Amino acid sequence: MTAPGRIEELRALLRRHSHRYHVLDDPEIPDSEYDALFRELEALEAANPDLVTADSPTQRVGAVPEASFAPAAHRQRMFSLDNVESADDLRAWEGRLVRFLGHAPAGYACELKIDGIAISLTYEAGRYVRGATRGDGVTGEDVTVNLRTLGQVPAVLFGDRIPGVVEVRGEVYMTDSVFHDLNQTQDEAGERRFVNPRNAAAGAVRQKDPAMTAARRLSLWTYQVGFIEGLRFRSHTESLDWLRTAGFPVNPESEHVADLSGVIAYVERAQARRHDLGYQTDGVVIKVDSLAEQGELGFTAKSPRWAVAYKFPPEERTTRLRAIQVNVGRTGAVTPYAVLDPVFVGGATVTNATLHNQDEVARRDLRIGDLVVVRRAGDVIPEVVGPVVSVRTGKEKRWRMPASCPFCGNPIVRNAGEAVARCTGGFSCPVRLREYLFHFAGRGGMDIEGLGFKTVDLLLSRGWIKDPADVFTLDPEKVRSVEGWGDVSVRNLMASIEAARHRPLARVITALGIPLVGGTVARSLARRFRSMPALLDASAEEIGSIAGIGPEIVESVLTWTSDKQNRKLVARLAAGGVELSDAEPEGVDSGLLSGLTLVITGTLEGFSREGARLAVEERGGKVTVSVSAKTTAVVAGEAPGAAKVDKANALGIRIIDEAAFVRLLAAGPGVLE
Repeated sequence: MTAPGRIEELRALLRRHSHRYHVLDDPEIPDSEYDALFRELEALEAANPDLVTADSPTQRVGAVPEASFAPAAHRQRMFSLDNVESADDLRAWEGRLVRFLGHAPAGYACELKIDGIAISLTYEAGRYVRGATRGDGVTGEDVTVNLRTLGQVPAVLFGDRIPGVVEVRGEVYMTDSVFHDLNQTQDEAGERRFVNPRNAAAGAVRQKDPAMTAARRLSLWTYQVGFIEGLRFRSHTESLDWLRTAGFPVNPESEHVADLSGVIAYVERAQARRHDLGYQTDGVVIKVDSLAEQGELGFTAKSPRWAVAYKFPPEERTTRLRAIQVNVGRTGAVTPYAVLDPVFVGGATVTNATLHNQDEVARRDLRIGDLVVVRRAGDVIPEVVGPVVSVRTGKEKRWRMPASCPFCGNPIVRNAGEAVARCTGGFSCPVRLREYLFHFAGRGGMDIEGLGFKTVDLLLSRGWIKDPADVFTLDPEKVRSVEGWGDVSVRNLMASIEAARHRPLARVITALGIPLVGGTVARSLARRFRSMPALLDASAEEIGSIAGIGPEIVESVLTWTSDKQNRKLVARLAAGGVELSDAEPEGVDSGLLSGLTLVITGTLEGFSREGARLAVEERGGKVTVSVSAKTTAVVAGEAPGAAKVDKANALGIRIIDEAAFVRLLAAGPGVLE
């Protein structure tokens, strides 16, 4: 085959596999095979630079950083929507529709209102040519190169119904898990946290360097066909079906309903489940489904008459900031937090809220005595958004970071270039040691059941443990001497400590709390080095050669492994019987579950949640948090999440018990047939 022919063949293969991975979440080949195809295309294009095209898979990331964003006029205006806040508002809206049409609409399309940044994607003859932000609705910013880095944006459309020109509307957003990881990285690096996923996504889309956009792991839902030339649809639902077949991600939560009672029922379900989705949504968009009826209804000066946005109740409230105090975390970071008058927000009564670091307190100009806005969404940690400056009396007091740790008396210092101040007391600080031990024994680490805060406090107060290694030399007779600790509870604790001696290496690395090293990086390090001694002796080049590990993580790992106290801790863990190496997995087919996506909910008898996930990943499968149309099966243990089970049933997704899960790990996908 000629070079041009092979290049086109490779591009087609890579587009297909990228679509199955990023949009359908249903990969057909392992990552290594995809990478090999990609490298072959890169080599051919390097040898034939005149054949490189903008829509080649190799060009998603790699363009030079933009100095500024040019204006981009939309072919069809991107309107904003009128808001409604109650069922009565919806009935009043439908009443207006009836007056225009002379009858009730012939059905509605209901979609989740995603809290992200609106964008428009333009395709000519089926090829991606431009991406733009919404801007003022008429003109946005040209972010073509940045949006090309999103794996869910098709470079070339699929199918045989390809319009001459089409503008596709969508929402770029950041999932909750990615946002959490991003802020954790910011914290560990001493950088400013992002306020919410929407701001993080919007900032990522507008990065001057496309590689930075790619690194933020953004996601996309498309929800509307705007301008289109050469193709026609009868309904909005039909246009969504076309978007799916053309290769665009369309939210599986979107539904067609027959009447307003169906709309109200959809809104109620969406509001009840809004925190189970894995991404932020602040309402529901309701559209008249018939495009003919949409055309008849038309627009006001700023909004379409045929669509409204139902806004969920706010999850922000105001209360009084009574004091600012500090905590010391497991890394020694000193974090201020707000002491508040109790306020009910986001489904719970809040009395404390995070303030992140001293720069954030100053940036938000928070003062003790302020009336402040507090935000809480679902299980998200409450935070203070800012003060209500207009009601200040002048009696409010500015706050300063204390000079010494209130728990151990050692100085609090802030190193140059860091946003975080740190206690210098090391493990002599009881609060830092307490937090470190709780992290070490937690489910993400050594998973020592029974070693929670109360037990850690007991052992610390008696002087029986002074670092994590002491856990493995704990004298059970001392514990038995404490009132309330009988034979059964002591035996259970010691059995859990014994089990922790045999955790996988990735768990040990996670438990040690190396800055910037979470579970994912720990697993990569464990797979590469197989033992703690090998990791301690690893070079920067060896660590940096691991996919997904950048210079900052390399530096953090090397700083930790070169510290004499940390090396001493590892030696003492080994002396305490902790296994610090992984055997090569025996009898595990690394591709057995390739292409399968599982959701695990409830408690499994034979696996911890982390252990179950690792078992799936060792066999080439994938475990996600939320159920979607891309989920292969749901593994339901004892007391599974009702929302996940309901969603799986609604989508027709197979639900299996633990016994079937064990058979799946042994025999592969045939178990699901």
